[in-house]
Amino acid sequence: MTEWADHALVLRIGHFREADLWLKMLCRKHGLLTLFAFGGSRSRRRFCGCLDVLNSLHCRVKASGRGSFLNLEEAVLLGGPQSLRGNWRRMGLAANCLRFVEALGVNDEGADEAFLLVEDLRKTLEEAENVPSLLPQFFRLRFAGVLGFAPDLGRCGTCGATITGPAQFVVDEAQLRCPSCRATAGPARYGVELGASGLDLLRHVQQEFPSGWHAEELPAADRRACAKVIDGFVQYHLGLSWEGGYFRHV
Repeated sequence: MTEWADHALVLRIGHFREADLWLKMLCRKHGLLTLFAFGGSRSRRRFCGCLDVLNSLHCRVKASGRGSFLNLEEAVLLGGPQSLRGNWRRMGLAANCLRFVEALGVNDEGADEAFLLVEDLRKTLEEAENVPSLLPQFFRLRFAGVLGFAPDLGRCGTCGATITGPAQFVVDEAQLRCPSCRATAGPARYGVELGASGLDLLRHVQQEFPSGWHAEELPAADRRACAKVIDGFVQYHLGLSWEGGYFRHV
C-alpha cells in the first residue's frame, strides 16, 4: 500500500534541513513509524500548525517513490493537551513513558491497544488530580503486556497454585513462587519479596488503563518492591534500562 490514512499520536519531533521535520508517530493501525514532513515547520495549509508532541492527528501518509521512507502528506488536529504543556513534572512523566514506547517498538498487531493506552495516559496526565508516584514503572508493565510480554502474577510458576497472599517474584524466571515452593527451592538469586497489597496493585495495573490506576500510595517498602519487580523484569527480559534520560539496550 503506497498511500493510507490513519489516526496517530505524535511522540517526538526533530528538524532536518531548514523547514523539514521528522516525526516518531504511534499510528492506530500501523504501529510506531518514523514519518517525514517536508516543509512541516512552515506549511499551514497541509499541517495547520498541528505538529506537536502528544497531539492526536488524522494523517494522510504516502510512501516515497522507491518505498524507502514515508511522507506525511497532510495532518488534521483531532486533539491535544492543554494545561499539561505547562506542567513540567507531568510532561517529564509523559516523556519517560513515550521513550519506552519508542525503545520497545510497536507493530501493526498491537497497534490499536497501544494507541489507546498512550492516549489514555495523555488524558490522565492532563486531567487527573493525582497520579501514582510509580506511574512510569506502571506504564512499562502495562505497555509490555499490550505487546505480549506480561508476567503471570496470578499463579505460582513452579506448582501452578493460585496466589492470594505474599509471594516472591523471581526476576530471571519472570514468575512468582508461592511460600511453599520458595521454601523448597531456597534463596533465589534475583528474588523480590512482594506483600499481598503490592501484588494486588501490580495485577490491577496489568488490567487497567492509566485513568483507572489508584493514586493512593502504598507504604514505602511495598512501593520499592513493586518498582524492583518492574524494573528488573524490563531490564532482564526486555533488555532496556533507563539511564541519562533515555532507555539503553543492555
